[in-house]
Amino acid sequence: MKIGVNLLLWAAAMSDESLGLIEKAAKLGFDGIEIFIDEPRNINSKVIRKAVHDLGLGITCCSIVGPDRHLISGDPAIRRNAREYLKAAIGICHETGSSVFCGPLYAGVGVLAGRPRSRQEWDRAVEGLSEAAGEAEAAAVVLCLEPLNRFETYFLNIAEDAVRLVREIGSPSVRVMLDTFHMNIEEKNPVEAVRKAGGLLGHVHCSENDRGTPGTGHVDWNGIFAALREMNYDGWLVIESFVLGNEAIAKAAAIWREIAPSGDDLAREGLAFLRKMSTGRQPVQDSGESRQG
Repeated sequence: MKIGVNLLLWAAAMSDESLGLIEKAAKLGFDGIEIFIDEPRNINSKVIRKAVHDLGLGITCCSIVGPDRHLISGDPAIRRNAREYLKAAIGICHETGSSVFCGPLYAGVGVLAGRPRSRQEWDRAVEGLSEAAGEAEAAAVVLCLEPLNRFETYFLNIAEDAVRLVREIGSPSVRVMLDTFHMNIEEKNPVEAVRKAGGLLGHVHCSENDRGTPGTGHVDWNGIFAALREMNYDGWLVIESFVLGNEAIAKAAAIWREIAPSGDDLAREGLAFLRKMSTGRQPVQDSGESRQG
């Protein structure tokens, strides 16, 4: 298993000003980074690809989309906009060297209908993601679809439904992503949810039940890692947590109190814990420079 960190821990967007975070992640000892694709035209793909290559890191990409990129919308114009965004983002993944594009790509986060999803919405998701899957396959990218908690989406909340959606799309370029924070809210048994995903599991986000440092809360990490080993999972484990110091992201993720002293502390301690859980190896020691930010 490879361990990465989502750069949203430190910066609200990936820009030239945040390129130094790639080196920070390397010094802390991560195997790779994950970048957030908001506006594809703002991502300097060539520079990012060179930076991760020069530092010997891997890279994955993620997204959350808003109401204007709501793939299951009844408005054809919004669906077209969502498809255009997915196509552009898949291009960024290919250009940066990322083989993974993950997140709730099927619907706008925070778009709540006040009712369960409809069959029409399900069919729109299958249609739109099937089209995107063809583009992803050509770009050597895998779309990993993430169930979210009920407060962020009404469309996909549990692993079982994500598996059904992936199977209905029926493409090798579409798989399931699971996030321990969301599973803690929605799954009756998060460990069994991992097992239900089985061979379709393509990506894992690691965060505590309070969205803090992995290993500091009540997530059943022993059970989750046992399930991952049973299926010989060898994909990415990416820390996706947030701190108060990152004001824009803290607001979006509803972080209203200190859950870690700093992003660096959260990353360092989370990496040590996940390294121990996944391999039993001693954590990589970072330099004093990285501890000073």
